[in-house]
Amino acid sequence: MELELKGITKRFGSLVANDRIGLSVAPGQVHALLGENGAGKTTLMNVLYGLLQPDEGEILLDGKAVRFHSPKDAIAAGIGMVHQHFMLVPVFTVAENVTLGIEPVRPSGLLDRGKTRREVRELSHRYGLEVDPDALVEDLPVGIQQRVEIIKALVREATVLILDEPTAVLTPAETEDLFRIVRQLKEGGKSIVFISHKLKEVQAIADTITVLRRGTVVGERPPGTTEDELASLMVGRNVQLRVSKQPAKPGDAVLDVDGLVVTDQTGKAWVNGVSFQVRAGEILGVAGVQGNGQTELCEALMGLLPTASGQVTLGGRDLTHATPQQRLRAGVAYIPEDRQQDGLVGEFSVADNMVLDVYDRPPFASGINLRPAAIAANAAERVQEFDVRTPSAGAPVSTLSGGNQQKVILARELGREHKVLLASQPTRGLDVGSIEFVHRRIVEQRDKGLAVLIVSAELDEIYALADRIAVMYEGRITGFRPPTVPAEELGLLMAGAPGQDSGSPGAEPTPSAPTATPGAGQ
Repeated sequence: MELELKGITKRFGSLVANDRIGLSVAPGQVHALLGENGAGKTTLMNVLYGLLQPDEGEILLDGKAVRFHSPKDAIAAGIGMVHQHFMLVPVFTVAENVTLGIEPVRPSGLLDRGKTRREVRELSHRYGLEVDPDALVEDLPVGIQQRVEIIKALVREATVLILDEPTAVLTPAETEDLFRIVRQLKEGGKSIVFISHKLKEVQAIADTITVLRRGTVVGERPPGTTEDELASLMVGRNVQLRVSKQPAKPGDAVLDVDGLVVTDQTGKAWVNGVSFQVRAGEILGVAGVQGNGQTELCEALMGLLPTASGQVTLGGRDLTHATPQQRLRAGVAYIPEDRQQDGLVGEFSVADNMVLDVYDRPPFASGINLRPAAIAANAAERVQEFDVRTPSAGAPVSTLSGGNQQKVILARELGREHKVLLASQPTRGLDVGSIEFVHRRIVEQRDKGLAVLIVSAELDEIYALADRIAVMYEGRITGFRPPTVPAEELGLLMAGAPGQDSGSPGAEPTPSAPTATPGAGQ
Protein backbone atom coordinates (compact mmCIF):
# COMPACT_ATOMS: atom_id res chain seq x y z
CA MET A 1 0.00 0.00 0.00
CA GLU A 2 1.34 3.43 -0.92
CA LEU A 3 1.08 6.06 1.79
CA GLU A 4 1.19 9.78 1.10
CA LEU A 5 0.89 12.74 3.45
CA LYS A 6 0.05 16.10 1.88
CA GLY A 7 0.37 19.42 3.66
CA ILE A 8 -0.22 18.02 7.16
CA THR A 9 -0.48 20.85 9.69
CA LYS A 10 -1.15 20.39 13.40
CA ARG A 11 -1.37 23.26 15.88
CA PHE A 12 -1.56 23.32 19.66
CA GLY A 13 -2.67 26.87 20.42
CA SER A 14 -0.02 29.18 19.00
CA LEU A 15 2.48 26.32 18.62
CA VAL A 16 2.69 24.82 15.13
CA ALA A 17 3.91 21.26 15.76
CA ASN A 18 3.61 20.19 12.11
CA ASP A 19 3.77 22.79 9.35
CA ARG A 20 2.54 21.62 5.91
CA ILE A 21 4.45 18.34 6.02
CA GLY A 22 4.48 16.09 3.00
CA LEU A 23 6.07 12.68 2.48
CA SER A 24 5.32 9.42 0.69
CA VAL A 25 6.16 5.78 1.39
CA ALA A 26 5.97 3.19 -1.36
CA PRO A 27 5.29 -0.53 -0.82
CA GLY A 28 8.52 -2.34 0.04
CA GLN A 29 10.22 0.87 1.20
CA VAL A 30 11.74 1.93 4.54
CA HIS A 31 11.22 5.68 4.94
CA ALA A 32 13.09 7.14 7.92
CA LEU A 33 11.80 10.20 9.74
CA LEU A 34 14.81 11.87 11.35
CA GLY A 35 14.78 14.81 13.73
CA GLU A 36 15.70 16.02 17.18
CA ASN A 37 13.26 15.74 20.05
CA GLY A 38 10.49 18.27 19.60
CA ALA A 39 10.91 18.34 15.82
CA GLY A 40 7.36 17.03 15.31
CA LYS A 41 8.04 13.39 14.43
CA THR A 42 5.76 11.78 17.00
CA THR A 43 3.00 14.37 16.44
CA LEU A 44 3.01 13.53 12.73
CA MET A 45 2.81 9.80 13.40
CA ASN A 46 0.01 10.32 15.93
CA VAL A 47 -1.91 12.13 13.17
CA LEU A 48 -1.28 9.22 10.82
CA TYR A 49 -2.38 6.70 13.46
CA GLY A 50 -5.59 8.54 14.30
CA LEU A 51 -4.56 9.68 17.77
CA LEU A 52 -4.64 13.33 16.63
CA GLN A 53 -6.68 15.11 13.98
CA PRO A 54 -4.82 17.34 11.50
CA ASP A 55 -5.88 20.99 11.23
CA GLU A 56 -4.95 21.01 7.54
CA GLY A 57 -3.79 18.55 4.88
CA GLU A 58 -4.78 15.02 3.99
CA ILE A 59 -3.67 11.40 4.20
CA LEU A 60 -3.82 9.28 1.04
CA LEU A 61 -3.67 5.48 0.80
CA ASP A 62 -3.17 4.21 -2.74
CA GLY A 63 -4.19 7.65 -3.97
CA LYS A 64 -7.48 7.81 -2.03
CA ALA A 65 -7.98 10.39 0.74
CA VAL A 66 -8.79 8.90 4.14
CA ARG A 67 -9.56 10.39 7.54
CA PHE A 68 -8.90 8.58 10.79
CA HIS A 69 -10.94 9.55 13.84
CA SER A 70 -9.22 6.98 16.08
CA PRO A 71 -6.52 4.29 15.96
CA LYS A 72 -9.31 1.79 15.24
CA ASP A 73 -9.90 3.54 11.90
CA ALA A 74 -6.16 3.53 11.13
CA ILE A 75 -5.83 -0.17 11.97
CA ALA A 76 -8.84 -1.00 9.79
CA ALA A 77 -7.14 0.84 6.90
CA GLY A 78 -3.94 -1.20 7.31
CA ILE A 79 -1.83 1.12 9.52
CA GLY A 80 0.07 -0.50 12.40
CA MET A 81 2.22 1.24 15.01
CA VAL A 82 4.86 -0.11 17.37
CA HIS A 83 5.18 2.48 20.12
CA GLN A 84 8.46 3.26 21.86
CA HIS A 85 6.84 2.12 25.13
CA PHE A 86 5.25 -1.24 24.42
CA MET A 87 1.49 -1.70 24.80
CA LEU A 88 1.54 -5.24 26.21
CA VAL A 89 -0.09 -6.96 29.20
CA PRO A 90 2.83 -8.57 31.10
CA VAL A 91 0.81 -11.44 32.68
CA PHE A 92 -0.73 -12.51 29.33
CA THR A 93 0.88 -14.92 26.91
CA VAL A 94 2.21 -13.81 23.53
CA ALA A 95 -0.86 -15.25 21.79
CA GLU A 96 -3.24 -13.52 24.20
CA ASN A 97 -1.53 -10.16 23.68
CA VAL A 98 -1.46 -10.53 19.91
CA THR A 99 -5.22 -11.10 19.60
CA LEU A 100 -6.37 -8.87 22.47
CA GLY A 101 -9.64 -7.27 21.31
CA ILE A 102 -9.93 -9.43 18.18
CA GLU A 103 -9.96 -12.89 19.79
CA PRO A 104 -11.11 -15.66 17.39
CA VAL A 105 -14.18 -17.49 18.69
CA ARG A 106 -15.41 -21.03 17.98
CA PRO A 107 -19.05 -21.64 16.96
CA SER A 108 -19.58 -22.78 20.55
CA GLY A 109 -18.69 -19.29 21.76
CA LEU A 110 -15.36 -20.33 23.30
CA LEU A 111 -12.08 -18.68 22.40
CA ASP A 112 -10.19 -20.47 19.62
CA ARG A 113 -6.76 -20.47 21.27
CA GLY A 114 -5.42 -22.99 18.77
CA LYS A 115 -6.08 -20.64 15.85
CA THR A 116 -4.30 -17.82 17.66
CA ARG A 117 -1.22 -19.97 18.28
CA ARG A 118 -1.17 -21.07 14.63
CA GLU A 119 -1.33 -17.45 13.43
CA VAL A 120 1.54 -16.40 15.70
CA ARG A 121 3.68 -19.35 14.60
CA GLU A 122 2.94 -18.74 10.90
CA LEU A 123 3.83 -15.04 11.08
CA SER A 124 6.89 -15.78 13.22
CA HIS A 125 8.13 -18.24 10.62
CA ARG A 126 7.34 -16.01 7.62
CA TYR A 127 9.23 -12.98 8.94
CA GLY A 128 11.88 -14.69 11.06
CA LEU A 129 10.42 -13.35 14.31
CA GLU A 130 10.90 -16.56 16.34
CA VAL A 131 8.38 -15.98 19.12
CA ASP A 132 6.81 -18.69 21.31
CA PRO A 133 3.04 -18.05 21.36
CA ASP A 134 2.69 -19.64 24.81
CA ALA A 135 5.42 -17.60 26.54
CA LEU A 136 4.40 -15.05 29.17
CA VAL A 137 5.31 -11.53 28.03
CA GLU A 138 6.78 -10.62 31.44
CA ASP A 139 9.36 -13.41 31.01
CA LEU A 140 10.56 -12.14 27.62
CA PRO A 141 13.52 -9.80 27.01
CA VAL A 142 12.63 -6.43 25.50
CA GLY A 143 13.84 -7.42 22.04
CA ILE A 144 11.35 -10.30 21.91
CA GLN A 145 8.58 -8.11 23.37
CA GLN A 146 9.12 -5.76 20.46
CA ARG A 147 8.62 -8.68 18.07
CA VAL A 148 5.31 -9.38 19.79
CA GLU A 149 4.24 -5.79 19.04
CA ILE A 150 5.16 -6.30 15.38
CA ILE A 151 3.18 -9.54 15.23
CA LYS A 152 0.21 -7.70 16.79
CA ALA A 153 0.25 -5.28 13.88
CA LEU A 154 0.71 -8.03 11.27
CA VAL A 155 -2.19 -10.10 12.64
CA ARG A 156 -4.35 -7.04 12.07
CA GLU A 157 -3.16 -7.11 8.44
CA ALA A 158 -1.07 -3.94 8.60
CA THR A 159 0.47 -2.98 5.29
CA VAL A 160 2.04 0.23 6.64
CA LEU A 161 4.09 -0.22 9.83
CA ILE A 162 5.24 2.73 11.98
CA LEU A 163 8.22 2.04 14.25
CA ASP A 164 8.65 4.82 16.84
CA GLU A 165 12.25 5.00 18.18
CA PRO A 166 12.37 1.18 17.97
CA THR A 167 15.97 0.73 19.18
CA ALA A 168 15.73 2.86 22.32
CA VAL A 169 15.76 -0.15 24.68
CA LEU A 170 17.66 -2.70 22.56
CA THR A 171 21.18 -4.11 22.79
CA PRO A 172 23.35 -3.97 19.64
CA ALA A 173 22.54 -7.63 18.88
CA GLU A 174 18.80 -7.00 19.32
CA THR A 175 19.08 -3.95 17.06
CA GLU A 176 20.68 -6.09 14.35
CA ASP A 177 17.85 -8.62 14.76
CA LEU A 178 15.30 -5.83 14.38
CA PHE A 179 17.00 -4.60 11.21
CA ARG A 180 16.89 -8.14 9.80
CA ILE A 181 13.16 -8.31 10.55
CA VAL A 182 12.54 -4.88 8.99
CA ARG A 183 14.33 -5.99 5.81
CA GLN A 184 12.15 -9.11 5.64
CA LEU A 185 9.00 -7.03 6.13
CA LYS A 186 10.23 -4.76 3.35
CA GLU A 187 10.80 -7.75 1.05
CA GLY A 188 7.27 -8.86 1.86
CA GLY A 189 5.95 -5.57 0.44
CA LYS A 190 5.27 -3.73 3.69
CA SER A 191 5.72 0.04 3.88
CA ILE A 192 7.85 0.97 6.90
CA VAL A 193 8.05 4.38 8.60
CA PHE A 194 11.14 4.32 10.86
CA ILE A 195 11.27 7.17 13.40
CA SER A 196 14.64 7.89 14.98
CA HIS A 197 17.13 10.56 16.05
CA LYS A 198 20.11 8.21 15.58
CA LEU A 199 22.03 9.02 12.43
CA LYS A 200 23.84 5.69 12.02
CA GLU A 201 20.60 3.73 12.31
CA VAL A 202 18.71 5.56 9.61
CA GLN A 203 21.74 5.31 7.33
CA ALA A 204 21.83 1.56 7.90
CA ILE A 205 18.15 0.74 7.38
CA ALA A 206 16.43 3.48 5.34
CA ASP A 207 15.81 3.77 1.62
CA THR A 208 14.86 7.43 2.02
CA ILE A 209 15.43 9.86 4.91
CA THR A 210 13.13 12.82 5.59
CA VAL A 211 14.54 15.33 8.09
CA LEU A 212 12.23 17.43 10.28
CA ARG A 213 13.26 20.58 12.14
CA ARG A 214 10.82 22.61 14.22
CA GLY A 215 7.83 20.93 12.64
CA THR A 216 8.92 21.48 9.03
CA VAL A 217 10.48 19.20 6.43
CA VAL A 218 13.95 20.65 5.78
CA GLY A 219 15.20 17.97 3.43
CA GLU A 220 14.83 14.52 1.93
CA ARG A 221 18.08 12.60 1.49
CA PRO A 222 19.36 9.16 0.43
CA PRO A 223 20.92 6.93 3.11
CA GLY A 224 24.39 7.58 1.68
CA THR A 225 24.23 11.17 2.94
CA THR A 226 27.00 11.93 5.43
CA GLU A 227 26.31 12.14 9.15
CA ASP A 228 27.59 15.71 9.16
CA GLU A 229 25.04 16.81 6.53
CA LEU A 230 22.16 15.02 8.29
CA ALA A 231 23.16 16.57 11.62
CA SER A 232 23.34 20.03 10.06
CA LEU A 233 19.84 19.58 8.61
CA MET A 234 18.51 18.46 12.00
CA VAL A 235 19.98 21.37 13.95
CA GLY A 236 20.35 24.12 11.36
CA ARG A 237 24.11 24.59 11.76
CA ASN A 238 27.36 22.64 11.51
CA VAL A 239 27.84 20.22 14.42
CA GLN A 240 30.98 18.44 15.62
CA LEU A 241 29.75 14.87 15.97
CA ARG A 242 33.01 13.35 17.16
CA VAL A 243 34.34 14.07 20.62
CA SER A 244 37.84 15.53 20.52
CA LYS A 245 39.89 14.32 23.46
CA GLN A 246 43.44 13.36 24.25
CA PRO A 247 44.35 10.03 25.90
CA ALA A 248 43.52 9.97 29.61
CA LYS A 249 46.19 10.47 32.24
CA PRO A 250 44.56 8.78 35.24
CA GLY A 251 45.84 9.40 38.74
CA ASP A 252 44.83 7.98 42.09
CA ALA A 253 41.40 6.50 42.79
CA VAL A 254 38.94 9.20 43.88
CA LEU A 255 35.65 7.27 44.07
CA ASP A 256 35.82 3.73 45.44
CA VAL A 257 32.72 1.53 45.43
CA ASP A 258 33.08 -1.87 47.11
CA GLY A 259 30.39 -4.59 47.14
CA LEU A 260 27.49 -2.14 46.86
CA VAL A 261 24.03 -3.65 47.28
CA VAL A 262 20.82 -1.65 46.84
CA THR A 263 17.42 -3.27 47.40
CA ASP A 264 13.82 -2.14 47.07
CA GLN A 265 11.01 -2.56 49.60
CA THR A 266 10.36 -6.13 48.46
CA GLY A 267 13.99 -7.11 49.01
CA LYS A 268 14.87 -7.30 45.32
CA ALA A 269 18.50 -6.34 44.71
CA TRP A 270 18.65 -3.72 41.96
CA VAL A 271 22.38 -3.28 42.55
CA ASN A 272 23.98 -6.56 43.55
CA GLY A 273 27.57 -6.55 44.78
CA VAL A 274 28.95 -3.85 42.47
CA SER A 275 32.60 -2.83 42.86
CA PHE A 276 34.63 -0.30 40.87
CA GLN A 277 36.97 2.67 41.17
CA VAL A 278 37.01 5.96 39.30
CA ARG A 279 40.36 7.69 39.19
CA ALA A 280 41.30 11.33 38.86
CA GLY A 281 41.58 12.33 35.22
CA GLU A 282 39.51 9.50 33.74
CA ILE A 283 35.96 8.83 32.58
CA LEU A 284 34.44 5.49 33.55
CA GLY A 285 31.42 4.76 31.35
CA VAL A 286 28.69 2.41 32.59
CA ALA A 287 26.93 0.76 29.65
CA GLY A 288 23.81 -1.37 29.67
CA VAL A 289 20.23 -1.61 28.53
CA GLN A 290 18.04 0.67 30.62
CA GLY A 291 16.52 -1.06 33.65
CA ASN A 292 19.49 -3.14 34.75
CA GLY A 293 20.26 -1.20 37.92
CA GLN A 294 22.03 1.85 36.50
CA THR A 295 19.42 4.30 37.83
CA GLU A 296 19.54 2.74 41.30
CA LEU A 297 23.35 2.77 41.26
CA CYS A 298 23.47 6.52 40.59
CA GLU A 299 20.78 7.31 43.15
CA ALA A 300 22.58 5.24 45.78
CA LEU A 301 25.89 6.99 45.04
CA MET A 302 24.08 10.29 45.51
CA GLY A 303 22.44 9.13 48.75
CA LEU A 304 18.92 9.18 47.32
CA LEU A 305 18.54 5.44 47.95
CA PRO A 306 19.79 3.63 51.06
CA THR A 307 22.69 1.18 50.83
CA ALA A 308 21.85 -2.35 52.02
CA SER A 309 25.52 -3.31 52.21
CA GLY A 310 28.88 -2.39 50.77
CA GLN A 311 30.92 0.78 51.01
CA VAL A 312 31.27 4.07 49.12
CA THR A 313 34.30 6.26 49.74
CA LEU A 314 35.30 9.57 48.14
CA GLY A 315 38.87 10.68 48.51
CA GLY A 316 39.24 8.28 51.45
CA ARG A 317 36.11 9.62 53.21
CA ASP A 318 33.37 7.07 53.95
CA LEU A 319 30.10 8.29 52.41
CA THR A 320 28.19 4.99 52.60
CA HIS A 321 25.44 6.37 54.81
CA ALA A 322 25.89 10.09 54.14
CA THR A 323 22.93 12.27 53.18
CA PRO A 324 22.70 13.86 49.71
CA GLN A 325 23.66 17.22 51.21
CA GLN A 326 26.72 15.71 52.90
CA ARG A 327 27.77 14.14 49.58
CA LEU A 328 27.38 17.46 47.78
CA ARG A 329 29.52 19.12 50.45
CA ALA A 330 32.11 16.32 50.14
CA GLY A 331 32.58 17.08 46.45
CA VAL A 332 30.01 15.11 44.44
CA ALA A 333 28.54 16.87 41.40
CA TYR A 334 25.42 15.16 40.07
CA ILE A 335 23.56 15.29 36.76
CA PRO A 336 20.39 13.24 37.35
CA GLU A 337 18.69 10.99 34.81
CA ASP A 338 15.44 12.97 34.87
CA ARG A 339 16.37 16.65 34.79
CA GLN A 340 12.83 17.93 35.23
CA GLN A 341 11.89 15.59 38.07
CA ASP A 342 15.16 15.46 39.99
CA GLY A 343 17.40 18.21 38.65
CA LEU A 344 15.33 21.37 38.59
CA VAL A 345 12.45 23.17 40.30
CA GLY A 346 10.39 24.17 37.28
CA GLU A 347 8.63 27.19 38.74
CA PHE A 348 11.88 28.62 40.18
CA SER A 349 13.89 31.03 38.07
CA VAL A 350 17.01 30.10 36.15
CA ALA A 351 19.03 32.09 38.70
CA ASP A 352 17.54 30.26 41.70
CA ASN A 353 18.04 26.84 40.07
CA MET A 354 21.72 27.63 39.63
CA VAL A 355 22.25 27.85 43.41
CA LEU A 356 20.04 25.01 44.67
CA ASP A 357 23.14 23.22 46.04
CA VAL A 358 24.62 26.27 47.78
CA TYR A 359 21.76 28.71 48.38
CA ASP A 360 22.38 28.62 52.16
CA ARG A 361 26.11 29.41 51.96
CA PRO A 362 28.10 32.59 51.30
CA PRO A 363 28.09 34.55 49.08
CA PHE A 364 24.45 33.61 48.32
CA ALA A 365 23.22 33.79 51.92
CA SER A 366 23.99 35.75 55.05
CA GLY A 367 22.66 33.88 58.04
CA ILE A 368 19.06 33.01 57.22
CA ASN A 369 18.76 35.72 54.56
CA LEU A 370 19.29 35.19 50.84
CA ARG A 371 21.39 37.71 48.93
CA PRO A 372 19.51 38.26 45.63
CA ALA A 373 22.22 40.46 44.13
CA ALA A 374 24.85 37.70 44.51
CA ILE A 375 22.45 35.09 43.11
CA ALA A 376 21.70 37.33 40.11
CA ALA A 377 25.40 38.06 39.50
CA ASN A 378 26.22 34.34 39.62
CA ALA A 379 23.42 33.61 37.15
CA ALA A 380 24.58 36.29 34.71
CA GLU A 381 28.08 34.83 34.71
CA ARG A 382 26.91 31.22 34.33
CA VAL A 383 24.36 32.00 31.61
CA GLN A 384 27.13 33.50 29.52
CA GLU A 385 29.73 30.82 30.31
CA PHE A 386 27.37 27.91 29.55
CA ASP A 387 25.53 29.59 26.69
CA VAL A 388 22.10 29.19 28.30
CA ARG A 389 19.46 30.49 25.88
CA THR A 390 16.90 32.19 28.13
CA PRO A 391 14.90 35.45 27.91
CA SER A 392 16.41 36.37 31.29
CA ALA A 393 17.91 34.75 34.36
CA GLY A 394 14.62 35.54 36.10
CA ALA A 395 12.56 33.38 33.71
CA PRO A 396 11.09 30.13 35.11
CA VAL A 397 13.41 27.28 34.17
CA SER A 398 10.39 25.29 32.95
CA THR A 399 10.10 27.66 29.98
CA LEU A 400 13.52 26.62 28.63
CA SER A 401 14.16 23.89 26.07
CA GLY A 402 15.50 20.53 27.27
CA GLY A 403 19.01 21.37 26.12
CA ASN A 404 19.04 24.68 27.96
CA GLN A 405 17.61 23.08 31.09
CA GLN A 406 20.51 20.62 31.00
CA LYS A 407 22.94 23.53 30.64
CA VAL A 408 21.46 25.08 33.81
CA ILE A 409 22.19 21.85 35.69
CA LEU A 410 25.72 21.71 34.27
CA ALA A 411 26.32 25.34 35.23
CA ARG A 412 25.18 24.66 38.80
CA GLU A 413 27.06 21.40 39.34
CA LEU A 414 30.30 22.35 37.61
CA GLY A 415 30.30 25.87 39.02
CA ARG A 416 31.24 24.77 42.53
CA GLU A 417 34.14 22.84 44.02
CA HIS A 418 33.84 19.09 43.41
CA LYS A 419 35.99 15.95 43.11
CA VAL A 420 33.78 13.62 41.09
CA LEU A 421 31.07 14.14 38.48
CA LEU A 422 28.24 11.59 38.33
CA ALA A 423 26.31 11.99 35.09
CA SER A 424 23.30 9.76 34.47
CA GLN A 425 21.98 9.77 30.87
CA PRO A 426 23.49 13.27 30.45
CA THR A 427 22.24 13.83 26.89
CA ARG A 428 18.88 12.03 26.98
CA GLY A 429 16.34 13.93 24.90
CA LEU A 430 18.87 16.47 23.64
CA ASP A 431 19.50 17.48 20.04
CA VAL A 432 22.89 16.91 18.45
CA GLY A 433 23.93 20.52 19.08
CA SER A 434 23.27 20.28 22.82
CA ILE A 435 24.92 16.85 22.91
CA GLU A 436 28.05 18.38 21.42
CA PHE A 437 28.12 21.03 24.18
CA VAL A 438 27.53 18.56 27.04
CA HIS A 439 30.19 16.15 25.79
CA ARG A 440 32.75 18.93 25.53
CA ARG A 441 32.10 20.04 29.11
CA ILE A 442 32.37 16.48 30.43
CA VAL A 443 35.74 15.97 28.75
CA GLU A 444 36.91 19.30 30.18
CA GLN A 445 36.17 17.95 33.67
CA ARG A 446 38.35 14.91 33.03
CA ASP A 447 41.15 17.06 31.64
CA LYS A 448 41.07 19.19 34.80
CA GLY A 449 41.96 16.06 36.78
CA LEU A 450 38.49 15.25 38.11
CA ALA A 451 36.99 11.76 38.29
CA VAL A 452 33.96 11.28 36.01
CA LEU A 453 31.36 8.50 36.04
CA ILE A 454 28.99 8.43 33.05
CA VAL A 455 25.93 6.18 32.87
CA SER A 456 24.34 5.99 29.43
CA ALA A 457 22.10 3.65 27.47
CA GLU A 458 23.57 5.11 24.25
CA LEU A 459 26.56 3.04 23.18
CA ASP A 460 27.80 5.78 20.84
CA GLU A 461 28.02 8.07 23.85
CA ILE A 462 29.90 5.49 25.92
CA TYR A 463 32.39 4.92 23.10
CA ALA A 464 32.83 8.64 22.54
CA LEU A 465 33.49 9.59 26.18
CA ALA A 466 34.73 6.62 28.19
CA ASP A 467 38.35 5.79 28.97
CA ARG A 468 37.14 2.53 30.54
CA ILE A 469 33.77 0.80 30.17
CA ALA A 470 31.87 -1.17 32.82
CA VAL A 471 28.82 -3.14 31.64
CA MET A 472 25.80 -3.69 33.92
CA TYR A 473 23.28 -6.50 33.59
CA GLU A 474 20.61 -7.32 36.17
CA GLY A 475 22.33 -5.31 38.88
CA ARG A 476 25.81 -6.73 38.39
CA ILE A 477 28.87 -5.63 36.45
CA THR A 478 29.46 -8.30 33.82
CA GLY A 479 32.81 -6.95 32.69
CA PHE A 480 35.24 -4.07 32.31
CA ARG A 481 36.52 -3.26 28.82
CA PRO A 482 38.60 -0.61 27.04
CA PRO A 483 36.75 1.71 24.64
CA THR A 484 38.30 -0.16 21.69
CA VAL A 485 36.20 -3.26 22.39
CA PRO A 486 34.00 -4.35 19.45
CA ALA A 487 30.34 -3.46 19.88
CA GLU A 488 29.40 -7.12 19.43
CA GLU A 489 31.40 -8.12 22.50
CA LEU A 490 29.95 -5.25 24.51
CA GLY A 491 26.46 -6.27 23.37
CA LEU A 492 26.99 -9.81 24.67
CA LEU A 493 27.97 -8.43 28.08
CA MET A 494 24.90 -6.16 28.02
CA ALA A 495 22.76 -9.25 27.42
CA GLY A 496 24.29 -11.04 30.41
CA ALA A 497 26.88 -13.23 28.70
CA PRO A 498 29.68 -14.07 31.15
CA GLY A 499 33.10 -12.75 30.22
CA GLN A 500 36.56 -12.35 31.67
CA ASP A 501 37.17 -8.81 32.84
CA SER A 502 39.85 -6.79 31.08
CA GLY A 503 41.54 -6.00 34.35
CA SER A 504 40.21 -5.42 37.86
CA PRO A 505 37.62 -2.73 38.65
CA GLY A 506 40.29 -0.08 38.95
CA ALA A 507 43.02 -1.43 36.72
CA GLU A 508 44.32 -0.31 33.37
CA PRO A 509 42.76 -2.17 30.41
CA THR A 510 44.93 -4.98 29.12
CA PRO A 511 47.02 -4.01 26.07
CA SER A 512 45.93 -7.16 24.22
CA ALA A 513 42.25 -6.20 24.25
CA PRO A 514 40.52 -6.49 20.84
CA THR A 515 40.24 -3.27 18.90
CA ALA A 516 37.61 -1.67 16.71
CA THR A 517 36.65 1.75 15.53
CA PRO A 518 34.67 3.44 18.34
CA GLY A 519 30.98 3.07 17.68
CA ALA A 520 31.40 0.26 15.17
CA GLY A 521 28.29 -1.78 14.66
CA GLN A 522 26.02 0.94 15.97
